[in-house]
Amino acid sequence: MSGIQRIALVLTIIGAINWGLIGFFQFDLVASIFGGQDAGMARIVYGLVGIAGLINLGLLFKPSPEISREPETKPTR
Repeated sequence: MSGIQRIALVLTIIGAINWGLIGFFQFDLVASIFGGQDAGMARIVYGLVGIAGLINLGLLFKPSPEISREPETKPTR
């Protein structure tokens, strides 16, 4: 996994936690940290989380090493 994908994954996790807080407790952590949903920094964070989600879409279609590995053949005697 590349560095950009790791950063994107962290941002996606932050976004998921924020959405969980909104869903369960009606509390927007990003908005409360950066001064409301309309604040410039909050909008930047929301935008970065959205871009990170798009970057992580590629992980859905990336073959897993366990799946794409060739089966081992038994040695013949």
